[in-house]
Amino acid sequence: MKKSKWILLAEDDAPLAELTMLALAPEKLACEVIVARDGVEALDCIRRRGEFLTRDEGHPALVLLDLKMPKVDGLEVLRQIKSDPRLKNIPVVMFTSSRELADVNRSYQLGANAYVVKPVDFQKFSEALEKIGRFWTRLNELPPEVACNQKTVRDLRQLSAVG
Repeated sequence: MKKSKWILLAEDDAPLAELTMLALAPEKLACEVIVARDGVEALDCIRRRGEFLTRDEGHPALVLLDLKMPKVDGLEVLRQIKSDPRLKNIPVVMFTSSRELADVNRSYQLGANAYVVKPVDFQKFSEALEKIGRFWTRLNELPPEVACNQKTVRDLRQLSAVG
């Protein structure tokens, strides 16, 4: 049983988060977008802690991760996701305004799946997000532990152990 795909948007700039939400509107992608306003919230959402404790099980189809965020920056969030065996297969796209080669290199060293510089022009910004969202939620085939409800994965493992 597949769960609905969803996107985690980690963005501390409220107006930019709202523009991103418009570009990733459910009627365009048919998936939910959850916003984390800092790195701590992003990690809490992925790990179902704090205010996200009651979030449905399962991982996002995509994490759109800003580089420069309060509390825990995007590189540390990325490092924690990619170093955790239960989370490492979650696709992470760095979506940031930084063009610094050190940021690009470090992101890929830590396991980023893509690095996209936010276009300044709203039309190009919106188009870039639509393409990113469409690819990761419609075209990309996710590994089972990301695509399925975690309970379903556990049930399948139990069944294969019995049979």
